[in-house]
Amino acid sequence: MTTLRIRRPDDWHLHLRDGEALAAVLPHTVRQFGRAIVMPNLKPPVTTTAAARAYRERIMALLPATSAFQPLMTLYLTDRTDPAEIAVARASGIVAGCKLYPAGATTNSDSGVTDIRRIDAVLERMAEHGVPLQVHAEVTAADVDVFDREKRFIDEILVPLHLRLPSLRIVLEHATTRAAAEFVKAARSNVAATLTPQHIAMNRNALFAGGIRPHHYCLPVLKRESDRVALLEAAVSGDPRFFLGTDSAPHARAAKETACGCAGIYSAHAAIELYAETFEAAGALERLEGFASEFGPRFYGLPLNAGFITLEKREWIVPQHYPFAGGDVLVPLRAGEPLAWRMTD
Repeated sequence: MTTLRIRRPDDWHLHLRDGEALAAVLPHTVRQFGRAIVMPNLKPPVTTTAAARAYRERIMALLPATSAFQPLMTLYLTDRTDPAEIAVARASGIVAGCKLYPAGATTNSDSGVTDIRRIDAVLERMAEHGVPLQVHAEVTAADVDVFDREKRFIDEILVPLHLRLPSLRIVLEHATTRAAAEFVKAARSNVAATLTPQHIAMNRNALFAGGIRPHHYCLPVLKRESDRVALLEAAVSGDPRFFLGTDSAPHARAAKETACGCAGIYSAHAAIELYAETFEAAGALERLEGFASEFGPRFYGLPLNAGFITLEKREWIVPQHYPFAGGDVLVPLRAGEPLAWRMTD
């Protein structure tokens, strides 16, 4: 196969940042995707419907007049989230879910939830109104190995939550382990997971190939080869509970190549091409459309996109960097390396 035409896909987990950074990265997503779930971990975080509406307006102001792209907004849950805000969010028509960041788990998560039981009333309202809970599934206790944080969260928090509120719609975002895939498969149909291009294509060895590779560092961190295989099998299985979510997370090169080494992999520049390459290598290119364009909208109760995109089997070299905010640059996934597929304009 040298040409692949699929319904325009959606990105069900995306970081766009704000200001100059937003303006720099938004065109990459808009070129490929019809919609995207936009993460709320700004500074300050997007904790109310009013703040989500204002953020959405800033995104929309940067779109070409002819663009049909739709940003789907999320609210950042805290220990102080007002349960009444859930009804407001649902009625707004612009909020597609609420994001659970365990406090301290990842970038700009310091204001996140310190104990899941502190937001029981909020979660009950979400179940009542059909608002999905989008979960960064990691415990943050210092005595838990970083490679075990996701499994511990599933066992200690997510499984009890699913039993306590069986009608709550849950998306385990950027799943990284075999345990995550098995949890979703064993759960009710209102539980799903998003899968990133990096977690289905790379294992933790990629962090150290030829030296420390800061641009391969993300949270949750890349895991064992057995985990990668389990996630790839889930992605190409045709199971509608697994769908595309890039977790594309832009950081300036200076913030990645430093003592901080901020967590985040930027993949929006070539997201659908990265998935196509991995699906082809797995002998499942014919299942890419379901994973990328159909399963996510159906889970979120939205119509499929009307348009289509075309991918060509044509090798190209990913640029070493792209312009970013503050005069710095952004180093993308696979920088300077060949990709086998390219979306045609």
